[in-house]
Amino acid sequence: MSTPTVADAPQTGFFGHPRGLLTLFFTEMWERFSYYGMRAILAYYLYYAVSEGGLAIPEPTALSVVGVYGASVYMTGILGGWLADRVLGAQRAVLYGGVIIMLGHLALALPGGISAVLAGLILLVIGTGLLKPNVSGMVGGLYGPDDTRRDAGFSIYYMGINLGAFFAPFVVGTLGEKVSWHLGFGAAAVGMALGLIQYVLGRKHLGSAGSAPVNPLPADQKGRVLGRAGGIVIAFVVVLVALVATGVMGLSGMVTVVSVISAVLPVVYFSVMLSSKQITKVERDRLLAYIPLFLATALFFLLFEQQPNTLANLAEADTDLNVLGFVFPASWFQSVNPLAIIVLAPVFAMLWVKMADKQPSTPQKFVGGLVFVGLAFLWVVLSKFAAGGAEHLPLMLAVVFVIMTIGELMLSPVGLSVTTKLAPKVFASQTMGLYFLAPAMGQGVGAQVVKMYSVENQQTYFAILGVATIACAVLLLVASRSIKKYMHGVN
Repeated sequence: MSTPTVADAPQTGFFGHPRGLLTLFFTEMWERFSYYGMRAILAYYLYYAVSEGGLAIPEPTALSVVGVYGASVYMTGILGGWLADRVLGAQRAVLYGGVIIMLGHLALALPGGISAVLAGLILLVIGTGLLKPNVSGMVGGLYGPDDTRRDAGFSIYYMGINLGAFFAPFVVGTLGEKVSWHLGFGAAAVGMALGLIQYVLGRKHLGSAGSAPVNPLPADQKGRVLGRAGGIVIAFVVVLVALVATGVMGLSGMVTVVSVISAVLPVVYFSVMLSSKQITKVERDRLLAYIPLFLATALFFLLFEQQPNTLANLAEADTDLNVLGFVFPASWFQSVNPLAIIVLAPVFAMLWVKMADKQPSTPQKFVGGLVFVGLAFLWVVLSKFAAGGAEHLPLMLAVVFVIMTIGELMLSPVGLSVTTKLAPKVFASQTMGLYFLAPAMGQGVGAQVVKMYSVENQQTYFAILGVATIACAVLLLVASRSIKKYMHGVN
């Protein structure tokens, strides 16, 4: 997504920032509220018994579905950015995406069984793919190229993301677990509706940021290109849903298909870029240096994005949720990560500034990210040991999410930054799209890995993944000098 910087929006009105930032702040806050709220209870709804209002899907399959849902969202983000750049413009893409997301939550709110779930998740994947990449692009479009407020503006914007993610489990999770799963999904739909209402009312403050495609398709090609692309997407979705609905494939088969796609797409992307005659030798070297960083990002998210599946299951099935006589919903653990980000992000920002030239190199920060996410998994083993084989203590399990957040702050923002630095000039936007395929790949492969998890073998499962990830971090550290050499001066 490459919304241009236009900066013709009203330049004051929100804590010294453009008035349009307020609109985008609350749009993203409510969208993340709906996303993380729904995600906090999705696994439970899928595998809970019918007598408890669930669908009684086998736990391994249910946890895998949550994984491929996350992978699919990242993959459709590339298509959403392309549609905004070439056809819709970011403003309309966000509006249409928000409407589709709301419809997806409403589908989940209906007691329609597995068919309603599939319809809802497909709508959510499409809608989030349209909305998510384009809101961020419009934030940049509110500022001029030399506006010193830009970084601070993005910091405020990201605070909205984490506020929505923090409050969602308390509302959606509580309603879902304590009252009705469908009421919880309905609350997510209401959240997205509130975001849409304020977006429509505040859209006038965005100026021309994202109002038109930045690289529109020629009029004589638009119908043909959109017809072919739309036909392929619709045919794929229809065939996939039909195979699952008729029982020919089954949910497990659908998960496998998405997992394979998530693993193959990055290979195709890298192959096309590396074989291009439009890139220089230095750019090719930098792209080669990017491969191990990409794989490290995928591995990181393979573990990190187990928060809504294996760790959610652990919180529900093997954690003492009784605190001073109050039994709190297991979904509340999903609020720990955004709270930790709100608290720790300023600390890391100040740390990197204070260290200046002495701060770790980019590959070394990636090593730190992998080490901490690996340690988080090993903490699960320690937590079980500390409980003496009984249920996990809530505080011990909460620490897992905090350790993961430290790893996230070391790797995720740095990954976005280095992607822009290592990208070949002719593939600048596509390389950013390639970055988002890393978490997609991680979650897609992770959807297969989580099938090996169960409450009974949790210590073995988390120990193996934790140790293997830290071992990969050591290999990356050993290779970091060679990687730096191929980066040709990029830090």
